[in-house]
Amino acid sequence: MNREKKKAGSVIASNRRARFDYVFDEEYEAGIVLTGSEVKSLRAGQVQLREAYGLVRRGEVWLLGMHIAPYEMARHGGHEAKRERKLLLHSREIGRINSRVQERGLTIVPVKMYWKNGRVKVLIGIGRGSRRYDKRQKLKAREMEREARRAMSDRRRST
Repeated sequence: MNREKKKAGSVIASNRRARFDYVFDEEYEAGIVLTGSEVKSLRAGQVQLREAYGLVRRGEVWLLGMHIAPYEMARHGGHEAKRERKLLLHSREIGRINSRVQERGLTIVPVKMYWKNGRVKVLIGIGRGSRRYDKRQKLKAREMEREARRAMSDRRRST
């Protein structure tokens, strides 16, 4: 069989908006429980993390709102696109995440999904939503940095 090999650490999907909308205190790498047709869809890049978030229920972490498109070639209809998916973490990590989310009102947000040793991993961030003025300051700083780089490159060209 001529199968396409995925590189270790190759990114399946990333939630770039999450870094803009949230300020993360901690990040954890978690495994995820998937069905066969979901893995096939992930190999095809058919996933969206934008609306996904995490919950801690009865000592387990669940990922909700993540959309994995149904695999067309799957038997019996495949899988439900937006079902709840269990994240695999150590009990110590789950306890820490649960205490942080309950005490400080933080949110669990998936930042990135990638392959690692042939398995799907999810990088989740524990953080607080950015305020509007924080976002404006980020945009302003980014624009100033871009202008400085542009001015430096213009100066190098002129000399």
